[in-house]
Amino acid sequence: MEVILLERIERLGQMGDVVNVKPGFARNFLLPQGKALRASKNNLTHFEGQRAQLEAENLERKGEAEKVATKLEGLVVPVIRAAGDSGQLYGSVTSRDIADAVTAAGVTVSKRQVILDRALKMLGLEEIRVVLHPEVSVNITVNIARSADEAEQQKLLGRAVGTEEAEEEEEAGLTAEAASELLEEGLAEAAAEEEEKTAEA
Repeated sequence: MEVILLERIERLGQMGDVVNVKPGFARNFLLPQGKALRASKNNLTHFEGQRAQLEAENLERKGEAEKVATKLEGLVVPVIRAAGDSGQLYGSVTSRDIADAVTAAGVTVSKRQVILDRALKMLGLEEIRVVLHPEVSVNITVNIARSADEAEQQKLLGRAVGTEEAEEEEEAGLTAEAASELLEEGLAEAAAEEEEKTAEA
């Protein structure tokens, strides 16, 4: 089915483009949401008459979206969830949960604007894209933790805490640190012994 796009649609085209789409996509999404018109002579004439107004409205919406994007830039929102020792969540974090968390942080977004390309089922920090306008999107960080304190720790460390894996990493880090300290001490002692021998000679 051929349609005229009334706004930019990702992976489809720009405003005013006549594109061929599957009938179901047009009937269920593009046409009812006012994102496109059926491609006919009358509709093309109607669109050309409305084009200047549509472009002006689009620019205004884009400007508003860019203002919101500056507020969202670098935002880290905590989402508190129950999880097991391995860091696996009991359930998953949905786009609605993220939209609610962003709204609680002071910027209203809908769940449709949150783009989730995978299920979030682990504790930790996840980068998520929020589409505010067909031409404006911004990345935010979702901080999934078991408590507000844990969320604060994760934000500071930049990774999940309180999971078996994180503890193993921490222990490995401490072991490596201890080993390098011992090595430094050993080298210092060897150097001191060498100095003594040279002084005696």
